[in-house]
Amino acid sequence: MIGKIPLHGVIGFLMIVLGQVLVVFKIESFYFPVIWYGYILLVDGLVFMIKGKSLIKDYTKNFLALIPLSVFFWWVFEFLNKFIQNWQYLGDSHYSSLQYFLLASVSFSTVLPAIFETSDLINALSLFKKLRVKRKFKIKRLFLCSLICVGIISLILPIFFPRYTFPFVWLTFFFLLDPINYMKKQPSIIRDLSNGELGIPLSLLLSGIVCGFFWEFWNYWAIPKWVYSIPFFDFYRVFEMPMIGYIGYLPFAWELYAMYHFSRFLMKKIPKITFFKT
Repeated sequence: MIGKIPLHGVIGFLMIVLGQVLVVFKIESFYFPVIWYGYILLVDGLVFMIKGKSLIKDYTKNFLALIPLSVFFWWVFEFLNKFIQNWQYLGDSHYSSLQYFLLASVSFSTVLPAIFETSDLINALSLFKKLRVKRKFKIKRLFLCSLICVGIISLILPIFFPRYTFPFVWLTFFFLLDPINYMKKQPSIIRDLSNGELGIPLSLLLSGIVCGFFWEFWNYWAIPKWVYSIPFFDFYRVFEMPMIGYIGYLPFAWELYAMYHFSRFLMKKIPKITFFKT
């Protein structure tokens, strides 16, 4: 039974409206984090309305743990972008180095919560609830080690041959970390797929596309904002992203999931995700 949307969901909606107002009055500097935290609050409110529980309401520590991890994860991708040069920022010269770092970090802090909240909403809507594979697959250690090797190669190649291997950036951490999560008995996409459980893998893929669209949509009016340049495919832009670039948001969601659970394995105090349930 669907209940009423909680107060924080209403606040989230109002924050999205405020973000649009900031654009109208040319106050774009704070627009991006305002609108994205509004999105996160609204989506969490919708999850609570449908399920009667949500990440922010019932798993507050889980939610708070996502914020610093999100900042760290995206700065890792910013480091890799130094080599592949797939995106650059316009308008960042208006800020000092410290100001830009702080403003960027606040925006980066929304990435992981947005992906996970969206995935949780997709699961709450039961879009993939009945979608299962009856056959189970036995995962051998050799297969897992091979994937880890692929992950290492995918991490190295873009550094030395960025023009031709830049897409590997959006695959490397999944191949590198998800097999480790599987071996260490952490939640993993490989385990779900091998057990025929498609809910989490598919909800994450869809959340990647949904968030990817809104990232590009709301980025279009932001200052500073990013502009993508993709070798060989730098055409048919949707906002500031070539259309083919949206494909990268699919594995990116899996990467974040793998990076989160690997971080939990390294730092036991990070609360465990327990909210991806239909």
